[in-house]
Amino acid sequence: MESEIVRSKALTELERSVYVALETYSNVHRGTGYNSMVTTALYEKAREIILEYLNLDKDKYVVVFTTPLRSKRFLKKLKKTSFHIVSSKKIGLPLGIRAIAAKEKDFKKVALYHTGGGMISHVAAKAVVWAEIPEKFEAGTPNIINVIAFAKALLIIKHIANDFTKEQNSRNLSLEKILYTDNLLKYTGIDLLLKLRDQLVGYGLLIPIVEGKKPYVNFDNAASTPTFQPIWDAFRQTLNQSREIQQKIVQEVKKICADFLQAPLDLYETIFTSNTTEAINIAAQNAFLTFEENIKPVILNTKLEHHSNELPWRFIPGASLIRNPIHNDGFIHLRKLERLLQDYNEKHKHGKKRIKIVAVCGASNVLGSFNNLKAISRITHKYGAHLLVDAAQLVGHRRVKLTEIVIDYFAFSSHKLYAPFGTGVLMAKKKLLKFNQSELKAIKLSGEENAAGIAAMGKALLLLKRIGMNIVENYERKLTKIALEGLNTIKDIEIFGLQHTQSPKFNRKGGIIAFSMKKVPHNLVAKELTEEGGIGIRNGCFCAHILIQQLLKVNAFRTYGSILLAMLLPEMTDMILPGIIRMSFGIENNEKEVKHFIQILKQISNKPRTLGQKTVARFHNGVLFSRKTKTQFKIEKSIEKLIKKVFFFPNLD
Repeated sequence: MESEIVRSKALTELERSVYVALETYSNVHRGTGYNSMVTTALYEKAREIILEYLNLDKDKYVVVFTTPLRSKRFLKKLKKTSFHIVSSKKIGLPLGIRAIAAKEKDFKKVALYHTGGGMISHVAAKAVVWAEIPEKFEAGTPNIINVIAFAKALLIIKHIANDFTKEQNSRNLSLEKILYTDNLLKYTGIDLLLKLRDQLVGYGLLIPIVEGKKPYVNFDNAASTPTFQPIWDAFRQTLNQSREIQQKIVQEVKKICADFLQAPLDLYETIFTSNTTEAINIAAQNAFLTFEENIKPVILNTKLEHHSNELPWRFIPGASLIRNPIHNDGFIHLRKLERLLQDYNEKHKHGKKRIKIVAVCGASNVLGSFNNLKAISRITHKYGAHLLVDAAQLVGHRRVKLTEIVIDYFAFSSHKLYAPFGTGVLMAKKKLLKFNQSELKAIKLSGEENAAGIAAMGKALLLLKRIGMNIVENYERKLTKIALEGLNTIKDIEIFGLQHTQSPKFNRKGGIIAFSMKKVPHNLVAKELTEEGGIGIRNGCFCAHILIQQLLKVNAFRTYGSILLAMLLPEMTDMILPGIIRMSFGIENNEKEVKHFIQILKQISNKPRTLGQKTVARFHNGVLFSRKTKTQFKIEKSIEKLIKKVFFFPNLD
């Protein structure tokens, strides 16, 4: 009984810490917004806590966070005496985390087998510069919140010499209570959307800016979304359930996914992963097993793709990758798509080469263009290829019917669905899966271990369904219209992709807008938006380097010059790469925030600029900051306080 009381207190403290981390959640390593800076600091602090828990020297050892599936492959490459591993499963938490600590020289011996966004420094059509360790082995958006939770749990365990294993006589909640019950049940449609916004975790949280403090504005939803109270409740409640209840939740969420996407369970296998990147890697591995021996397989990609839907296909043994062009407004060129498929698969103009997979994004993470998937599917299947859709930017913004469109592989992530707890999904037609039973079982068990994250995603999908995806679409379109019209009033701005709300294609434009300022470098714009307006956006290449190179008309000489410099001077990569600015909406945003953004952007545009800044902006490069502002010092001090607040350890006696 006493141990259960201590465990209950420990779980309460764990929930408190994770909630604090969620209040300022964003993606890591890729943003200048306040929330991204906080989350990055917490994520990197988690590595230090792992090393402290293992009593390892942080100057000699590096921590890489992996899934259960990837950890097994990792450990085969590392000598038994050179690594240490800690598992969330072994301490009784359904988070799906493995932390592997080893010396950097030992990690360098490990060959890459899992590729995608976040693990690269620079990418060109035929060259890749990988990031430094540990990011090199953490492809895609990491399981950030679960990692922070795991680190805090180890901190608690180290102090109370116990773990979070559930006592048999503890009380369970039903899956109906966890998934289908919340305090907003009487609301639907736009009323639910508006009420839900008030339950944003971190709503109204004040952050430091030049003049005092201001509520944070998140315009970086394309990178990762925040969460809402009912989704957080589903996550935290699942942490404290028996394995039996957790497994029931996992199976129920498979049904929720099937219903939300109209992908019948008898036709589609639902495989839970850690993110979209892992889902596409699994699809690529499976596709390799389907290739016939008498042909040379080709994967048809596009120039619109995120690295997570490009790099996994680039490295399939024996296969080649070609890229379909796009229109200037950001949509896939359908006539050229059909011509390529016809030349390869019908006219056999390329010998034994056959296009076996067409891998496209449902929506661009840079330009917000929603592609015509029905037409792409029709063309793809007409010539005997299979279709994979990277739906990371699609599922949370548009209604999707897999059986109506006819999609063979469909990948997406919960961290872009207001459930940032490390769950991705691969929906694959059952008849296409060629893994043997033991391989498929290992893949499934790895993703399903994160039962708490799966519960959160299930709850998010249920809430979106109750709102109605047509309402989500119309709401975000309204914000996009206001933003585009506002941006078009600022002379110093160049908008990429679809620019005008009067365009007949505007209905296919999502809540992502990419632009640049002709006299202000992209990272200086991002910095000033944060410090002067409390606004978080994203700047750079957005893990879509090939697309950015096309948009900015970067020639081959400069591209490969940047590759060489990134290899020789990795610390300068952010300054030498061309980049632009991106704002992206979610259902938590409102018109007032958009108008505030336009106002601050006009202030930034009207500031006098040095010749150096104007020159750097002209070539779309970043600028090297040499002197910290007073606001930066305030932000750093605030982040230090938040780190202590999350990883503070109270007396649980």
